[in-house]
Amino acid sequence: MAKDGRAARLAPVVDMAEKTEKAAAMRLGHFQGQVNLANSKLGDLENFRGDYQAQWVERGSQGVSGQWMRNYQYFLNQLETAVTQQRQSLVWHENNLNKARETWQQAYARVEGLRKLVQRYADEARQLEDKREQKLMDELSQRLVRITPIE
Repeated sequence: MAKDGRAARLAPVVDMAEKTEKAAAMRLGHFQGQVNLANSKLGDLENFRGDYQAQWVERGSQGVSGQWMRNYQYFLNQLETAVTQQRQSLVWHENNLNKARETWQQAYARVEGLRKLVQRYADEARQLEDKREQKLMDELSQRLVRITPIE
């Protein structure tokens, strides 16, 4: 019976660990969404930059003014800056995702370890109870043999 109590006493600890793991999983999902969004924005910027550069080839073959060329270069530099910043943002979000994944893995491992411990305690308690019942049954059968007259 005392062993069964150990498993029961761990129940609040397991519940708390499960809540922590669930929160870590939600945080992991959030950061995965942030990485996906940052990656999508980077793709959009790179596509836009590619389209803008293609415009240079098309317009350049027709001849352009110096003003158009300056505006083009200025905007292309702004696009390059935006792409660089978005890459940095993606790296930052990926780092957050990796940290969140580590945190979740640790929380998950803790929950699994606690579950196994509780299961082991419950198994031990069940085995002790089975042994106790077997001992009682053996004692009762021995008493019955002694009490029952042999004919």
